[in-house]
Amino acid sequence: MKLYEKLADDIETLIQKGVFRPGDRVPSVRQASQQHRISITTVIRAYLLLESRGVLESRPQSGYFVSLRAAESGTHADDLRPSRPAAASAEVDVSRLVLSTLRSIGTDDAVPLGSPYPDPQLFPYEKLNRYAAAVGRKKSSWGVTNALPPGSPELVRQIARRYLENGMAVDPNEIIVTVGATEAINLCLQAVAKPGDVIAVESPTFYAMLHAIERSGMKAIEVATHPEYGMEVDALAKIIETQPIAACMVMPNFQNPLGFLMPDDRKRELVDLLAKSNIPVIENGVYNELYFGESHPSTLKSYDKKGMVLHCGSFSKSLTAAYRIGWAMPGRFRDQVEKLKFLNTLTTAVIPQLAIAEFLERDGYEHHLRRIRKNYAQQANLMKAMVTRFFPAGTRMSNPAGGYVLWIELPAKVDSMKLYQLALERGITIGPGNMFSVSDSYRHFIRLNYSTPWSPEIEQAIITVGKLAASCAR
Repeated sequence: MKLYEKLADDIETLIQKGVFRPGDRVPSVRQASQQHRISITTVIRAYLLLESRGVLESRPQSGYFVSLRAAESGTHADDLRPSRPAAASAEVDVSRLVLSTLRSIGTDDAVPLGSPYPDPQLFPYEKLNRYAAAVGRKKSSWGVTNALPPGSPELVRQIARRYLENGMAVDPNEIIVTVGATEAINLCLQAVAKPGDVIAVESPTFYAMLHAIERSGMKAIEVATHPEYGMEVDALAKIIETQPIAACMVMPNFQNPLGFLMPDDRKRELVDLLAKSNIPVIENGVYNELYFGESHPSTLKSYDKKGMVLHCGSFSKSLTAAYRIGWAMPGRFRDQVEKLKFLNTLTTAVIPQLAIAEFLERDGYEHHLRRIRKNYAQQANLMKAMVTRFFPAGTRMSNPAGGYVLWIELPAKVDSMKLYQLALERGITIGPGNMFSVSDSYRHFIRLNYSTPWSPEIEQAIITVGKLAASCAR
């Protein structure tokens, strides 16, 4: 055995025996070189080998840390499944719970672990506001006609260019600017289904999808969803054989709340299945830019050959939530969505559209995104390490590949609504699992937001929630 292989095996053994815990920093390369009296090159090769095994992970300018995957105490993503996956379509009524939760997040001094929104501290508000002010001084941009569907030509062009930069050529004439992704999703759903229709969704699913279904008087059927690979295509196929599915709604990249990245082959398989059955699919891509890997993820839209994918996006999660600018690329349903946009809200505010277009053209959007991705990835690791250390035995969690939320399964005795109330009494918000389903399958699950820069306050809040969960589990 070579020296670097022996060092790698020795360190992995120490991790397995609990000497190093998930999130712990291992000795620096220089320290390890001195301790073991071997060359720095040998240590680096050992650490790289452990990194390739998924045992260690490197953090720029910080060193090497024990990976959360390396010591999950037998916890696997497969375990993060509902106790009773929904088998039948159901009326949707989660809006009151969500509204109550969102209001609590606005409480003064509340720690926003339950927030669905990214922390705004990393957003370039000053630059965007300067562009907005400059646009506002131009009388030529004031007219309503400049904001009529499909939207500002300048912004449409920048959106199309962004997709091209990420490896997908799109027809700019397909893009319709909307009031955030929420409106895009609602318009697309109205375009493909009618009240009473059954819509297939992931389980768990982001509650904005359930809101759209509820608002349209439709029914939701939850499809088994793998916590690392996304909606299970075979399960969906069986449902299609027995129920009249009008449409499917999915979030294949960094899904909220699970955070998974659906593999390319499964994306292709899903698109092919739905196209064969002539079922449109609404793709929510609001987190696509927030990846932790080396390259931008593919989309369902990129595998669409029949125009059956209605792709929705937004700048609210990656640039600014204040301006509420999103878009839809609805494929063969483009004209219907544009008509519905006109009938529903007439226009989308033109000054925010032009301000964002100016920023995209002039101000280094990719540089801004790299900074956000780096911060979110580091904060995700910190939060996972804290949950592993301070939450009760039997707790399991997702392993997000992007985005800014962590999905946590607590011991079965824990009622997430009770935990939500207890945390709120202490000035901390969490996202109870009940919001992410039309069934009672996730009553002992919670979602936490790690987008807020790490601080003693955030750390203490996580410790407090862990202790409260432990008390509820007794």
